[in-house]
Amino acid sequence: MSEKPAPRTPPRLLEVIRTEQVSPSLQRITLGGTALHGFPCNKKGAHIKVFLPRAHQTQPQLPQLTAQGIQWPEANERPITRTYSVRDYRIEQNELDVDFVLHGEHSPASGWALTAKIGDFLGIAGPGGPDPLLSPADWHLLAGDMTALPAISALLEDLPASAQGFAFIETDHAEDQHALINHSQIVVCWVERAISKEGELSKEILLEAIKRVAPPLGTTSISAFIAGENSAVVSIRDYLREVYGLKKSHLYAVPYWRRGQDEEAYHKQRHEIMDQVY
Repeated sequence: MSEKPAPRTPPRLLEVIRTEQVSPSLQRITLGGTALHGFPCNKKGAHIKVFLPRAHQTQPQLPQLTAQGIQWPEANERPITRTYSVRDYRIEQNELDVDFVLHGEHSPASGWALTAKIGDFLGIAGPGGPDPLLSPADWHLLAGDMTALPAISALLEDLPASAQGFAFIETDHAEDQHALINHSQIVVCWVERAISKEGELSKEILLEAIKRVAPPLGTTSISAFIAGENSAVVSIRDYLREVYGLKKSHLYAVPYWRRGQDEEAYHKQRHEIMDQVY
């Protein structure tokens, strides 16, 4: 007889217990509460869904798991949903860290994080995503913008001392570059986006940085974790497939967002990209 799948965990209503500005564009929100008990302790970097309250709410009204599936609140009460990463979970303290990129008060998640205070409420569901996020290999490539930094930071912290490769992190501002915990041999490279004479930000700066490195002679296996803006992720993914022949088992490329679209508008296209077979 086949084993029954593990029951899904209902969304959790959590409370802000601490906030910390990691860099000018990165705010760490630490969450806790009795609903957090039982959260898996080996999912650093994994995806979670974040449920934000509406403007008229003091806490989000969470979807419910029923025998018929997920039951959402009515439209005007339905929480604003965004995808984030587990930065860390400390089981002894029952604390969950989620890092928010700050890009103005008018963005629902950024605006919430800018003003979040102790005692505020936030909902989460998950974690999910592939396990592991970074497949074992002789040589690793990690790359992404600030939205990918929480996952990249989490991966670096847990890589063994023998791990080799490069991590490229794109920022718009040099002030966002900060020390990361890294006990491996992965070389961390901060890449600041340049502005052209026409006033446009360069779009393929991560890809150009990756093209300048190569695995050492004798490398028999390569794995990569690529995340961030849609066009950058797709171009890097295609390059790694073409040059190194990477398959999906060793290349996790996830477009978190697309310039000019919010998560609701981009949701379907992101899943189409993620579902591509290679």
